[in-house]
Amino acid sequence: MSPGRLDRSLDPRRLLLLLIPLTLAFRLWLAWVFPMTGDEAYFLEWGREPDWGFYDHPPMIGWWLAALRALGEAPAWLRLPSVLQPVLLALAVAWALPRIWPRTGPDRARWAALLVLLAPAAVWNVFVTTDTPLVYFSVLAGLAWLRATREDSGAGPWYVLAGALLAGAVLSKYFAAFLGFAFLVHAIVLRRAGVWRGLAIAYGLVVPALALMAWWNAGHCWTNYLFNFVNRHEGAGLSWRTPLLYAATLAYLLTPPGLWLLLRRGDAEEGRGLAVLSFVPLLLFALLSLVKQVGLHWLLSFLPFALAWLALRLPERTLERLVAFFAGFAALHMILIAAASALPLETWQRTRLYDGIVLTFEAPRLLDRARAAAGGEAFVLASDGYSNASTLAYAQGRHVPVFGPGSSHARHDDILTDWRDLDGGNLLILRKTAPDPADYRPHFRSVEVRELTERGARFWIVLGRGFAYQAYRDGVLADIRRRWYAIPAWLPVRACYFCERHFPDAPCRPPSSS
Repeated sequence: MSPGRLDRSLDPRRLLLLLIPLTLAFRLWLAWVFPMTGDEAYFLEWGREPDWGFYDHPPMIGWWLAALRALGEAPAWLRLPSVLQPVLLALAVAWALPRIWPRTGPDRARWAALLVLLAPAAVWNVFVTTDTPLVYFSVLAGLAWLRATREDSGAGPWYVLAGALLAGAVLSKYFAAFLGFAFLVHAIVLRRAGVWRGLAIAYGLVVPALALMAWWNAGHCWTNYLFNFVNRHEGAGLSWRTPLLYAATLAYLLTPPGLWLLLRRGDAEEGRGLAVLSFVPLLLFALLSLVKQVGLHWLLSFLPFALAWLALRLPERTLERLVAFFAGFAALHMILIAAASALPLETWQRTRLYDGIVLTFEAPRLLDRARAAAGGEAFVLASDGYSNASTLAYAQGRHVPVFGPGSSHARHDDILTDWRDLDGGNLLILRKTAPDPADYRPHFRSVEVRELTERGARFWIVLGRGFAYQAYRDGVLADIRRRWYAIPAWLPVRACYFCERHFPDAPCRPPSSS
């Protein structure tokens, strides 16, 4: 590969200077006009009461949102880390590649930065989730690791930086383990004593993060373990559909030509470490896809490595054409999103997602109508699922409990809501689906169901008067305990909020160990 300037009609430096502000302006606009989604509002609940851990995942996004919301709660502000992410990662790649592989040259690194900036998900993904800090920490940890492994002399600080960033990734999401495993595979490939010492340094810096999570989980029913490794895998099994869906997801995220070129033999010896850091996690996800659907967002931490590797190994003209395709595909996304935003909400009325769309966009209006339905009586607002409850909580500025069993996902409400405090009170439960009054009568002195329509979408309100905690405990909470709080006997338990509140004489263990 020639270290000099590529012979081309396009200048990557000028393209970066043009496309960074253009894409950033689009993402800022999208973050401003699109209301907070249910998942985002759910994580914002963590930011309202920051802790050392949360039900589903490690605490990092809760800490970030706590810091952000101290200065405001506008969607564009809370989403700023996600809005800036493609730009900052592209600049990091452009800076790092020539310093890791000096023969790369600045222009080749800028082409890599353009691929990162223009990747399909980078165009529209302005949503702030647990993956937001994970992507930052993972990509920067990987780049620091590759810089450290370039040579043994003076590599110590880079190994320390890689380990510290990997610890940040671990405190963001457990999929960081895939990157840690990729470090191990890369060390095996390199076969150098200095790399093994560096790996020990990096892993050693992760230990405090793991210890923190073990300590918090032992005092909180081991919810991270139960959710990530047990409860969320109900119904998982071998399937031919999920691997095909995974392949389609990769084809979208890398684009079809990008994926095709990635799988072809390249002409560059540089950047083999990028191949390890991308292919090892992606292959692990491929294995997981045999039994479970792999979420699109799960892959975002590893795509920049794959795109940077493409930029190092492709022939110069092929690379230029690929960037042109990425730019055109990004422009198509922008046009379609802008066109969709100009359409009236009722355009989507015939889709099965319409009630959720209306709830997301019209939550304040629905809250007003729900209060009017209460007719001046005092009710505690609740909903029947975490996404609805979180959206309503963001709209009204305080927590909304989830009434009923819910699902294995996003059960942080079990920590925030003590149903004993609501005994004898009134609840107003806003739903997107028609309720069966028989499901509510055992838990209230009286039940009234009303229907309302907003923007053509139907919603239902259950007015439950005189909440009967004991009946709710013996029915709903007992089933929740059995399904989602069965802590294995081999895990040490310091405390479990769920059982201590509702079942103090029946520890949260499977029946065989009770």
